[in-house]
Amino acid sequence: MEITKLTAFIFSPTGTTAAVAKPLAGALVPGARIVDLTCADAEEERFGPDELVLFAAPVYGGRIPAPAAERFARLKGEGTPALLVAVYGNRDYDDALLELCDIAGENGFRPAGAGAFLAEHSIFHSVARGRPDAADLEAVRTFAAQVREKLSRAEGPEAFGPLSVKGNRPYREFSGVPLKPQADKKCVKCGVCAKNCPAGAILSDNPARTDNSLCISCMRCVKVCPAGARRVNGLMLSVAEKPFAKKFGARREPEWFL
Repeated sequence: MEITKLTAFIFSPTGTTAAVAKPLAGALVPGARIVDLTCADAEEERFGPDELVLFAAPVYGGRIPAPAAERFARLKGEGTPALLVAVYGNRDYDDALLELCDIAGENGFRPAGAGAFLAEHSIFHSVARGRPDAADLEAVRTFAAQVREKLSRAEGPEAFGPLSVKGNRPYREFSGVPLKPQADKKCVKCGVCAKNCPAGAILSDNPARTDNSLCISCMRCVKVCPAGARRVNGLMLSVAEKPFAKKFGARREPEWFL
């Protein structure tokens, strides 16, 4: 089958998932439609069997962030081939790809391929620093070529049965991490962080505050703050990063399933 229309739905708080997903989409179908769901609720859309949909999200604690899962679930396929991409910070992707495959399958998509790619850790920047790098992007292109070949051999979407990926059910439990970014005295209460928070954890009328019960520690507020006023507690970060980097510092490579 020939796919001429691709829509890529990307949840990427700090831009690293997008750094993988956008080159992948471009390598698959030039001029692919890119939809950033990081800060926008997905409107319900339906896709036909002659289209291709890409879902891409980061991995937090071996899972897909809840806001991403909720937004992806609003998209509906009609036997539509789908690609699932999880981007993680070098520890492990655990059940994230399986979770993405399940979300896609439960909403009318047929998983045609899935990949786990690497990016710099969103909290511990010394881990997988600078990734995705040139080798990672070459792997993205290789994955895209293999996906195109698989699609070209298929007579139709019915050729894509259940995809076997790494992961377990029930999924790994994850209740978040204690490292929550807060505003410091440089905060000018401009509201950029509140507007850009994927989880709605920062109040627009008091952006200096973070609701820790809603915060998913995605670090987007740290990334977008124009005053550099949002950060994780430095002492806690230092204490946590050293053992994490020691345990998970060895380079890992992309994996994919077709």
